[in-house]
Amino acid sequence: MIGVFDSGFGGLTILRAFLTKLPQYDYTYLGDNARTPYGNKSQAVIYAYTRQAVEFLFARGCVLVILACNTASAKALRRIQQEFLPAAYPDRRVLGVVIPLAEAGIKVSRYGRIGVIGTRATIESGVYEQELAKLSPDVKVFGQACPLLVPLVEEGWVGKPEANMILKKYLYRIKRKKIDTLILGCTHYPFLQKDIERIMGKNCRVLNGPDTVSDKLIDYLERHPEIQRRLTCKRNAAFFTTDDPDRFELLGQKFLRYNIPQVNRALL
Repeated sequence: MIGVFDSGFGGLTILRAFLTKLPQYDYTYLGDNARTPYGNKSQAVIYAYTRQAVEFLFARGCVLVILACNTASAKALRRIQQEFLPAAYPDRRVLGVVIPLAEAGIKVSRYGRIGVIGTRATIESGVYEQELAKLSPDVKVFGQACPLLVPLVEEGWVGKPEANMILKKYLYRIKRKKIDTLILGCTHYPFLQKDIERIMGKNCRVLNGPDTVSDKLIDYLERHPEIQRRLTCKRNAAFFTTDDPDRFELLGQKFLRYNIPQVNRALL
């Protein structure tokens, strides 16, 4: 089974791509909606919450967990991979979304001027700058924190004049840097992709994060058959939230774009 974790609803955009491109596997999704957003929390708190989520998904039978949360990937993934897994679960794997997006950004960038938008924690961590520089030392990276976008998406304000006004204010700051590629460093942002593309203009490539991450997962499983062989393939999907299951079901269906049969409460 593959586990997908996010601090809220945004990771459902990643899960939707998995269900489209890798429908044969079983999935368990966990949203820590009771403690979202992660973007304004300390690194210690983000690590503690993320580790709890990973342990929950492992207990449900997940062999591989995807942190479909840029903040968790930026602030907790490395420590989980280097300290937690070797000590507690050496036969299981946890992957993030930052490296796949960084690799895709380098691949499509024409002039090496890449922008990144995300939560304050993701941008301040500098994780994208670090990963992009590893891949291409000459790349120029410009980050922009957009703390208001996640609540706007979760409140269903996408496309409203107020949301577009805030989006323009954020994007104009980074558009002035003459970037040729933009990485959406938050799994909520694909819901704003059309508006982002319109504002950024045709000279800037806006990466499709869910497609990128799902393609990289396909590649990872091909390179790691020892993990692939342990995944169950009954085409089942289970959903958990740390908050109200009814609210998760209602809003989650908008992110997933199909009916969620049942949502269960998770105690972390």
